[in-house]
Amino acid sequence: MSIVIRDVREHELDQVLALNNAAGPGILPMDAAKLRFFWDNADYFRVAEKDGLLAGFLVALSNQSAHESPNFRWFAERYPQFLYIDRIVVASTRRGTGVGRVFYADVQSYAELHVPRLAAEVFMESSSHPALLFHGSFGFREVGQQVMPGTGLRASMLVKELCSFSFVDQAYGKSLPEQPWLGTRALPGRNRQLATGT
Repeated sequence: MSIVIRDVREHELDQVLALNNAAGPGILPMDAAKLRFFWDNADYFRVAEKDGLLAGFLVALSNQSAHESPNFRWFAERYPQFLYIDRIVVASTRRGTGVGRVFYADVQSYAELHVPRLAAEVFMESSSHPALLFHGSFGFREVGQQVMPGTGLRASMLVKELCSFSFVDQAYGKSLPEQPWLGTRALPGRNRQLATGT
């Protein structure tokens, strides 16, 4: 059966939290308050469904977010417009089946309509080489490193420039056609125009 990528539903948040906290050392643990922040603020918060079960999730936030992550802030100090991939988690039973690649194709398709670049980080552990290779295969490049305050974890800071954004921005500006596949998450109290940089 195929992988379906769709927006997360509120009743699935407990499953998302369990997936996150079972992911292992490459993903920072999360509590219910952080998950609620993502629910309320993430521009992109989608799950992968395979065979009727959640196979993973990806959370990304625009530069307009009030996200307090030191890695997000690192990008915000250097780039005026971006979509930051805070975390991607794939269930252990689904790793190696293409779920991560489908997520990255989907988040790029979403981002290139709104911002000129994607940003992400990979923690520099002995086991991080596959994650770095994965990002490199999608066109990300390292633009710096930082030691994450309070954790001692060194992160490789990665950016992918999105070549389609300039065409979309010049052709449509902020008036994209009314199409279901162009829809964005409705977030309480926040302007949905990601590319304004304000």
